[in-house]
Amino acid sequence: MDRRVCAIALIVGVIAQLPAAGAPLPAGEAGAELRISPASFVLRGAGARQQVIVTGVRQLDGAGIEVDRTGEMSLRTETPSVLRVSAGGVVTPIADGIGVLVAEEDGLATRAFVLVVESHEAPAPSFEQDVEPVLARAGCDSGPCHGKARGQNGFQLSLLGFDPELDYRSLTMDLSGRRLNRMEPDRSLFLLKPTGAIPHGGGRRLDPNGPAYATLLHWIRGGSRRRRDGEVSLQGISVEPGERMLAPGATQQLIVTARYSDGSSRDVTHLAAFLSSESAVAAVNDAGLVKAGPIPGEAAVMARFLGRIATASIRIPLPGRVPHEVYAALPKKSFIDELVWKKLEKLGIVPTEPAGDATFIRRASIDVIGRLPSPADLLAFLADTASDKRERLVQRLLERPEYADHWASKWADLLRPNPYRVGIKAVLNLDAWLRMCFRENRPFDRFVRDIVTARGSTFERGPATIFRDRRSPDEIAPLVAQLFLGIRLECAKCHHHPFEAYGQEDFYGLAAFFARVGYKGASLSPPISGGEEVVFTAASGAVRHPITGVELAPKTLFGATPAIAPGRDPREALADWMLAEDNPYFARAAVNRVWAEVFGVGLVEPVDDLRATNPASNVELLDALAATFRRGGCDLKKLLRSILSSHVYGLASAPNARNTADTRNYSRHYRQRLRAEVLVDAVGDISGLPDAFDGMPPGSRAAEIWTHRTESISLDAFGRPDPNQDPPCQRTPDTSLVQALHLMNSRSFHEKITSDSGRIAALAACEKSPQEVVEQIYLLVYSRRPDATELARAVAHFDAPGASRRRVCEDLTWALLNTPEFVFKD
Repeated sequence: MDRRVCAIALIVGVIAQLPAAGAPLPAGEAGAELRISPASFVLRGAGARQQVIVTGVRQLDGAGIEVDRTGEMSLRTETPSVLRVSAGGVVTPIADGIGVLVAEEDGLATRAFVLVVESHEAPAPSFEQDVEPVLARAGCDSGPCHGKARGQNGFQLSLLGFDPELDYRSLTMDLSGRRLNRMEPDRSLFLLKPTGAIPHGGGRRLDPNGPAYATLLHWIRGGSRRRRDGEVSLQGISVEPGERMLAPGATQQLIVTARYSDGSSRDVTHLAAFLSSESAVAAVNDAGLVKAGPIPGEAAVMARFLGRIATASIRIPLPGRVPHEVYAALPKKSFIDELVWKKLEKLGIVPTEPAGDATFIRRASIDVIGRLPSPADLLAFLADTASDKRERLVQRLLERPEYADHWASKWADLLRPNPYRVGIKAVLNLDAWLRMCFRENRPFDRFVRDIVTARGSTFERGPATIFRDRRSPDEIAPLVAQLFLGIRLECAKCHHHPFEAYGQEDFYGLAAFFARVGYKGASLSPPISGGEEVVFTAASGAVRHPITGVELAPKTLFGATPAIAPGRDPREALADWMLAEDNPYFARAAVNRVWAEVFGVGLVEPVDDLRATNPASNVELLDALAATFRRGGCDLKKLLRSILSSHVYGLASAPNARNTADTRNYSRHYRQRLRAEVLVDAVGDISGLPDAFDGMPPGSRAAEIWTHRTESISLDAFGRPDPNQDPPCQRTPDTSLVQALHLMNSRSFHEKITSDSGRIAALAACEKSPQEVVEQIYLLVYSRRPDATELARAVAHFDAPGASRRRVCEDLTWALLNTPEFVFKD
């Protein structure tokens, strides 16, 4: 047995015999205690260190509330000859022996025990284990510095240190190793520049009296070795605490621990990089100290060390206590309500009251079929007294033919290419295929498989057009991963993903599934690509690593890669893996996209960026929706019915005192501006005069348009994708000055409102009373009746001296169209 193994065995034996830590004194508050974490540990070597956390626990309503007390109390050592402890809780060795840490506060005390060994031995650092983390922590390998594509001032490092071999060569061999001075290590450029001893474009990055500088100097003096003899490999990292609730303004120290192949571990908090997903909710500094902001919510704090990532979930509840009975009394129509209420209770947020029936039918109609309810449908719904009328309304809407056009157009945004690039007929064919899929309610897994494995003529097989547009494996792979798995891979095309485990080998391994996509027929010839092309599975094809040149076999991003039988299209194996039960990303990405369309905010935002460092606002809900979606046969209508039938979906948008700041937890409905096609079609329905679109049959609605090349100033003003983009998929969801001016000054809208053949002229000419006319206009535009004040003010205009009944009707309609209540889905 070698010396290291013997030492580890001895350490384990000594630790096992240490007394238990955490002994509270009897004078403390009942149920209160202090804890030091870790309660026992080993410091091995002269440069060892360990961050500790002191946690105070007190009882509130039967639950233990944990508060970080590390930087706010007396933390000392009873063995000052063995170890020292800083005010921030960092423990370092002085001499071999058993050390004792003590924390005391308000009559409570607790202890932690430390075994210090080899305190005077300082083995030479290795590049990968010790030097690379210092470079990452100092920002030397970041994008703005030497980690950029061509490096900085002749010195190049891999981005975020994901290629240690390249970094070692750059540092020790490039330009004959001029950056290291082994005769006079402290005169090395590698040390002089980052300490500011000589001019450095990146400024002062190292303290010459700090431990990071000492590590680098020791490494050069020790021969600047690539690895130690028998060096262990990093297996992973963890962050403690993994989850914590903080009061506004409170702090929480994190500990990052690296685990190695020999079973050992060490504290790397001082070498890790930290990033918060929501800095306004919980910010984190370079030392891993989290500080809660004033805004209630949840944040994921990422810790990164040598390419490994771990996260801590930090939750900040709203100040003040809400009794459990408030949440227990809330309606629970399904698991959606239960899981939303559960999360709101953790945050101390109280949901708003349900929306009225008029608001609900307008909201549901827009979400399901993309149009306003007719006055007749609205009045029938308002008159219905059945308790299940909202559920029955949702079912009726899902059976309407407009459902297919509305939802197919959403996917057309993501998949439809520019017809000037791939050809008009090919794009028209793809658009028709998408609408057919939604008309027949094709299961979503089959829909995705049909796209991923598409073959055939672009004039006959709609999804083949996608492969006509995206022609190389490195173009189609990130599109498929992002749309159908919610995984953004573009970063990994050039370098290791900064927030995920994917690198270039993963990217091009996935791209290799598309290496055998073949083409015959008319190729692309923009701006007019009118010919037919056939997509087929070629007999051969390969993808090579862009740096090593090695041919890569098809490989999935995680899990086992399905076997690819001879003669089988590799894309079929990819689809098998994507749609398999044990691949959680497919169902999560699908339900998150639908949820975001309905609520305006996805459980994960952005909707196509699912990763550990960007967690869902309600992980349990996302997983439950995904599981339900799977069990329901990946039926999008069933999913929509489940969501729209929940109590959460029917909440009003007006905030209350305890949910004003909530924008991610669905304690109220979040208003959305009407989609461009919905708004244009709504104006046509209100006026009774639909738009006429070039290249479309008479009477076609905006939702039926097959290309964004169809001219429409109104659609452009309200944010439909720019047809000059490639692909044209980016919508503008925000409001703008252009939209306000368009509503007020659009010649098209003015002509619709003032037309002799329009609905407004017919209303003005009918025998209904002014009260009835005003009510009808409100039903058309707002999908509700006017209140008493609105009615009185509108009717007064009919009685004004010299008033024209038709002019009043036109002005009232125009005024209502120019309000947020019309432009937004409430």
